[in-house]
Amino acid sequence: MPTCAREMHDNAICHVIQRGNNRQRIFRDDDDYEKLLSIIFKYREKYRFELYHYCLMSNHLHFVMKICKKEDSPRLMQGVFQTYRFYYRAKYRYSGYLYQGRYKSRLITSDGYLLECGRYVERNPLRAKIVNDLLCYKWTSYSYYANGAINDIITQSPLYDTIGRTHEERMSEYQKYV
Repeated sequence: MPTCAREMHDNAICHVIQRGNNRQRIFRDDDDYEKLLSIIFKYREKYRFELYHYCLMSNHLHFVMKICKKEDSPRLMQGVFQTYRFYYRAKYRYSGYLYQGRYKSRLITSDGYLLECGRYVERNPLRAKIVNDLLCYKWTSYSYYANGAINDIITQSPLYDTIGRTHEERMSEYQKYV
């Protein structure tokens, strides 16, 4: 069956989801999570994009990102996921499909949806009952916004400054919101 074309345009903001094949783990240890983050960082040199929110779970991941040039979107996603797949196969001597088909990408078309999508992405560890406090889960962008943690792969969401006058007020409001 043919795949659907993804709607995309220059400076599009989208929610990207990639799942492990048959819901299997795609991250087995901390090095795996770190490797994917380093791959994303590396691809920032090649393609123009802004990563606003992310959450890496053991068997799937979410990115909320702005792709500056629409033609870069498939190349960027293919590069990130293929590079990680090569790493995973070599490390674990794995054969077969790592991912459950192509990644999914949903266009974010409003500020309200952008805020809610970032919240949804970062609440994944709570919904999965992995942690009771999101600050305890390090594979998400939550601590960047809620606690001021340094994170070199994050570009601050364009809406973050609108939720408070000072940095401390924004962090507090963000914690309440999420």
